[in-house]
Amino acid sequence: MVKIIKTKKKFRFWIVLRNILLAIVAALVIWFILSNVMTIYEQNKYPAIGNLVEVDGKSMHVYTKGEGNNTIVLLSGLGTAAPTLDFEPLINELAKNNKVVVVESFGYGWSDITDKERTVENIVEETRTALKKLNINGPYILMPHSISGIYSIYYANRYPEEVKAIIGIDPTLPQAFEYFGESVPNMPKYLSYVAPTGLARLALYLTPDNFLPISEKGTYTEENLRMTKAISAWKGYNKNVVNETNEINSNIDKTIDMTFPSDLPVMIFTTKEEKGNEEGKSNISFYKAQKQNIDVNKLVTIEGHHYLHWTNYMKMSEHVDEFTERFK
Repeated sequence: MVKIIKTKKKFRFWIVLRNILLAIVAALVIWFILSNVMTIYEQNKYPAIGNLVEVDGKSMHVYTKGEGNNTIVLLSGLGTAAPTLDFEPLINELAKNNKVVVVESFGYGWSDITDKERTVENIVEETRTALKKLNINGPYILMPHSISGIYSIYYANRYPEEVKAIIGIDPTLPQAFEYFGESVPNMPKYLSYVAPTGLARLALYLTPDNFLPISEKGTYTEENLRMTKAISAWKGYNKNVVNETNEINSNIDKTIDMTFPSDLPVMIFTTKEEKGNEEGKSNISFYKAQKQNIDVNKLVTIEGHHYLHWTNYMKMSEHVDEFTERFK
């Protein structure tokens, strides 16, 4: 009798466990459907604010604002879901005296997702194609943030006649990982399912501040922040971002021997650091070494986050206008 009772209890346990698992699976399926319906709704509600141009059979989003003698091309950092929206305060300031362009690479913002590898060659060629198709002619002032520093130095070496200057926002340069003795990041491929399965949207609802710029209230409009959250849900950790991360090591190998041309004006914005690592190396000492043989150069240290343009857009714009006066 006791054995029968134990068997019944065990059977009930497995039934309860099965029902719990079925409920979880059902909830995930419902969330997957709901998230994708929300994505379709949001994509209709928030159409591209710039121009969509065909590049390799896909649509690439390019935003422009302002007029001037200089054409500044802003290039975003790795994983910045909505580059145009992220750069908006800086765009508004720079556009007072310059033509400002944001080219959103595939996998970012309103641009499509591509099947092409995120090699430095592909990214630069796609950027060039988008600019030329929209009749945005160079030479350009490239303004890369973070990982785009690698793409910009490749661009300047491969097509020197198309680059007028480089102004980096805490840019990653090919020699940085070796200089600091750091390992190149890698990203598991399964993360590319975060957006399509709705997990990115779920994370957005649970921790929205992690997806938004760290800035004073009013810096970004409410409309901007709503669109940023929506695009983060569509594009968070998509396969292009994952592939781009995993191509960093290869892209560094291709550019490790490249430096800034001596006749190319270079200005770099970076964060202030009181101390470096144990060997006394800091981002400041690294950038100083990188630009020491350049005829026209400037290093500007500012207090702030790695995304310096979130809070220092006015100060940065002033420095840009002052610096570009030297080579108009």
